[in-house]
Amino acid sequence: MDLYIRPIQLEDAKEINNLRRMEGIMENIMGLPSETVMDSKGYIAKEDSLRHQFVAVLKKDRSNEVIVGTAGLHLNELPRKRHSATIGIMVHTEYQGMGIGKQLMNAVLDVADNWLMLTRIELEVFADNEKAINLYQKLGFNVEGVKKKAAIRNGRYADEMLMSRIREQD
Repeated sequence: MDLYIRPIQLEDAKEINNLRRMEGIMENIMGLPSETVMDSKGYIAKEDSLRHQFVAVLKKDRSNEVIVGTAGLHLNELPRKRHSATIGIMVHTEYQGMGIGKQLMNAVLDVADNWLMLTRIELEVFADNEKAINLYQKLGFNVEGVKKKAAIRNGRYADEMLMSRIREQD
């Protein structure tokens, strides 16, 4: 598999929108079925120094590439919380379990650790998303708590876990 990670580009909006609305992904993120490509373009266009977004690109052949995942690191805008950030990630359902999520997480954690010197990285994950939870734990994230009925998913309230990775500074 010829895969590489790169920063997101405005031209990625259509593929990102397709990922966000994909069955198997949409239920596990805070997206809605009504999201448009323009919504994705607007999000990408608003990139600033507080957001670091990457895409995983699979090169199928010389002229055919497809985005199979994305991950973002979002710094807290409050000055007294600038040592912390949140992570969001999604991987195309046909490519899950192939290490793409780990590569994306490593890309954002590299920025967090080696370029921004962040101490606290946190994320929220649906409490029944065992594959994602296992990946996060392998990368040093720990469960801090469960938020009961935190989000709506498929017409029901669902619990979310708050996980974090605390990095001790040298």
